[in-house]
Amino acid sequence: MIKHAIQDDYAEDYAWCYGCGRLNEAGLHLRTGWSGDKTVTWYTPRAEHKAIPGFIYGGLIASLVDCHGTGSAALYVHRKNGHEPGDGVDAPRLVTGSLTVNFLAPTPEGVPLKAVGMVEEIHPKKFKVMTHVYAEDVCCVEGEVIAVMMPDTFNK
Repeated sequence: MIKHAIQDDYAEDYAWCYGCGRLNEAGLHLRTGWSGDKTVTWYTPRAEHKAIPGFIYGGLIASLVDCHGTGSAALYVHRKNGHEPGDGVDAPRLVTGSLTVNFLAPTPEGVPLKAVGMVEEIHPKKFKVMTHVYAEDVCCVEGEVIAVMMPDTFNK
């Protein structure tokens, strides 16, 4: 549903995240793109992601909020720097400074989930992303990620 995601433009050294790393064969391969002035990530949980029959494990939902948040912040910074996904420029990489997840309703099994985010710059290297996760038309989760530019100490 997303033609070119920001995660497609992460440099290979930083494309291994379990949630959104395109190079992690065992990962979720979450992909985040623009939808107007909001960000969106679609994901359909697999059978092994259930908590109890009929419902999805909350830790998976937290991972969705986490990676959607850092991906959304990366989209924002990339656009702020004059770029869009797919233009051939490596995307900035952000990491999670904090993660808050509020479960509003049980997340049903067997339906695609849609994470929708809004990004607010709170410092040139720090961004707040508010995310709502929907199962069909029901908002099951709201979350907040404070994403920070990846520190140089993460470089090899």
